Amino acid sequence: MRGLTGKVAIVPGGATKIGQAVVAAFRDAGVRVMVADIAPAPEADGIAFQACDLRDDAQIAALIQATKDRFGRIDFLVNVACSYLDNGAATTRADWLTALDINIVGSVMLMQAALPELEKTKGAIVNFGSISSRVAQTGRWVYPVSKAAILQLTRNQAMDLAPMGIRVNAVSPGWTWSNIMDQLTGGNRAKTDAVAAPFHLLGRVANPEEIASAVLFLCSDEASFITGTDICVDGGYTAMGPEQAVPAIPKLMA
Repeated sequence: MRGLTGKVAIVPGGATKIGQAVVAAFRDAGVRVMVADIAPAPEADGIAFQACDLRDDAQIAALIQATKDRFGRIDFLVNVACSYLDNGAATTRADWLTALDINIVGSVMLMQAALPELEKTKGAIVNFGSISSRVAQTGRWVYPVSKAAILQLTRNQAMDLAPMGIRVNAVSPGWTWSNIMDQLTGGNRAKTDAVAAPFHLLGRVANPEEIASAVLFLCSDEASFITGTDICVDGGYTAMGPEQAVPAIPKLMA
C-alpha cells in the first residue's frame, strides 16, 4: 500500500493478539512502531516498546516523547487497547469509570498529546469499534456502550481534525481470534470458530491479520479520501440479521 514506508505508528494495546498483528503488518510495510501497553512486548528492528497506562496523562506524555526521541515523528495512532470489564446491569461505578477511561478517554488524551506531531505529518488515526456497538448482547453493557461511543468519537474527531489534514476512521471487528477468545476457550480455536459460525456469514472468527489489513488500508494513501467512517471487518455479522443464514420458511411448512 502506498504512503506507509518510513512512517511511524503508535499502537496502544500492541501486546495483544490483534495488536501484535497490527504491529507486524506495519513492520512488513516499512512502518516503524512504538508499542504501548501495560504488558511488556519484545522490541525488534523498527519496533520499540514503552510501558503506558492510558489512564495516566504523565505516562501518555512520556510515550509521545519516547516516540519522538526514538523515531523523530508520529504519523499514525491505532487505538487497539481496551478493557473488557463488564458485569452488565450489576457493573459498579468504579468499573464503568475504569473501562470508559481506558476505552475512550485514554485514546482522546493520547490524541491531544500527539496532535502537534500528527498535524505536521498530516497523519491518520484508527480507532477500534466493534460489532458489539450495533446490537444488544445479553449481560453486556459496558463494552458495547464504550464501543458505540468510540464510533461517535470517530465522527467528531474526523470533522474537527480534517482542517489539519488528519484523517480519522474506525474498524469494527466481528468475533476475532483474540486474547479474550483464547482465554475463554483455553486456546481452542476450533471451538471458537464453531460457536461463532451461526453469527457470521463466513462461518468462522477473523484472524487478527485480517483486522490488521483493514487498519493498514485506512492509514495508507489508498484511503486518502476516507475519513469519519467505520469499516466492519466482521465476516458478514452485521449483514446477517436475526434470521441468521438458515431458511425460515421451510420451518413454517414442516
